[in-house]
Amino acid sequence: MPAFAESAAEPPLADSYHALLRLGADDDGGRHDERARTKVTPPPQDDEVITTTGQPVSECELPLIDVGCLTATAGGAGGQHQAASAEERAACAAAIATAAAEWGFFQVVNHGVRQELLEEMRREQARLFRLPFEAKATAGLLNDSYRWGTPTATSLRQLSWSEAFHLPLAGISGKGCNYSDLTTLRDVTREVAEAMSGLAKTLARVLAESLLGPGAAGDRFPDGCDDTTCFLRLNRYPPCPFSSADADADAAAFGLVPHTDSDFLTVLCQDHVGGLQLMKGSSWVAVRPIPGALIVNIGDLFQAWSNNRYKSVEHKVMTNATTERYSVAFFLCPSYDSPIGTCREPSPYRAFTFGEYRRRVQEDVKTTGKKIGLRNFLM
Repeated sequence: MPAFAESAAEPPLADSYHALLRLGADDDGGRHDERARTKVTPPPQDDEVITTTGQPVSECELPLIDVGCLTATAGGAGGQHQAASAEERAACAAAIATAAAEWGFFQVVNHGVRQELLEEMRREQARLFRLPFEAKATAGLLNDSYRWGTPTATSLRQLSWSEAFHLPLAGISGKGCNYSDLTTLRDVTREVAEAMSGLAKTLARVLAESLLGPGAAGDRFPDGCDDTTCFLRLNRYPPCPFSSADADADAAAFGLVPHTDSDFLTVLCQDHVGGLQLMKGSSWVAVRPIPGALIVNIGDLFQAWSNNRYKSVEHKVMTNATTERYSVAFFLCPSYDSPIGTCREPSPYRAFTFGEYRRRVQEDVKTTGKKIGLRNFLM
């Protein structure tokens, strides 16, 4: 890799912020500039009510489910053990389906992804994102998958104060995937992707069979999901001077703008910093990080397939004034030509493929600045 020793590591997010702030100021006579001059406050302690953009946000603990009975590879012998195991699996499946329907989000423990591996992933991410910005942006690292901010943003409410590498699973071990001197990153990333992929597919089958019946989903549900279609995203949220609780709602920056996921299922490992919020009812709630737990959320495709039984819930990441945040997300996606289908007819949605859905989302973002999503496909 060429030498970039004189280049700073941080992406020019502040430049984007101020450009969008000036754009907004042109529309309201400069009031945005005054709002942006806010006092930066320290992050709240664990027991405090979190306040973001002037609105108090309660902290919640998502449903926490032990999925060890689904991920364990070792089995016992004897009818009594098998009967108990079946009961345990049924109770676990019921808890997962209930959480998917009522929350759209849940947390899992005993998930089969080693804690030591996740900690090593966190260290490798830190090494990766400490590289100079120019190297991340131009050196073709990790299949040239680096991205930062929001290139299509036309207002501050569309800007994400973050950077990421968005990797197709098949590319992680490919010859064209340039890791430069980060040789350990390749092995760690591959192992994390394989473990999260296995967990996501297991949970997807459990959720499908909760609606179809035991064994009805088959071993390959969802159809069309494999290493060439699924993604692993390595995220970093830099400290943000525009995240103050005193900031006007129009001037505070998001780490990741409010959205739903355009996939079947997402598995997320977040660090201790927190910042993830989701919509529960008509209010935002902050998710308390639980050491060792992974977060799972339903995507748009599962909501459509389940006839709205499972909920794809809007969520966002809030910035932190003083502390960077890391996360790893696995996205269970089908091929672009895969029909999404339905668990049973009649469906509230017309037939569509994943490719059609993605194209419509991109068109909406380009023309309206936001994702419309499943509403476009209602019958």
